[in-house]
Amino acid sequence: MATTAAAKSSQTKARRTRRTGRRDPLAITLLKKDHREVEGWFDEYEQLEADAEKLALFKKIALALKVHTQIEEEIFYPDERGEVEDDMLDEAYVEHDGAKKLIAEIEAMKPGEEYYDAKVKVLGEYIKHHVKEEEQPGGIFAQAKRGDEDLDAMGERLKARKQELMAQKGAKAS
Repeated sequence: MATTAAAKSSQTKARRTRRTGRRDPLAITLLKKDHREVEGWFDEYEQLEADAEKLALFKKIALALKVHTQIEEEIFYPDERGEVEDDMLDEAYVEHDGAKKLIAEIEAMKPGEEYYDAKVKVLGEYIKHHVKEEEQPGGIFAQAKRGDEDLDAMGERLKARKQELMAQKGAKAS
């Protein structure tokens, strides 16, 4: 029992990075947490067979991705312009745009329609590529951590905006 509580406690704290032994700043920790959550949902989607379950899970994925891209575009990317290579940020915006378009296409469909599952799968692969670009050594997150921006303070802003958007968009999605 004590080990379970200790394990849960360690999961809520900022994770230490492998290379430096230092904790990721809050902004990076929150964005990575979103990445892991959505990756898990895409894996879960692959196992589903019932259309109702697929639709419910896709709605969760779509909401999470819409909110995540919005907080990155409103706060993280603009604040990191100058700290992170312009080409990388430009590509991230383009990747977000492609994901948004694919989400809209899927939302206009129903599970069971031709290409529905294929589009969800491609969206998952697209997101996996985008996450790799952000998290890889030398990627957006690594460059941001080397910059002068206070990523812990930014993390508080990201968290507050995410809560606000989840309340707004979550209510619309219901």
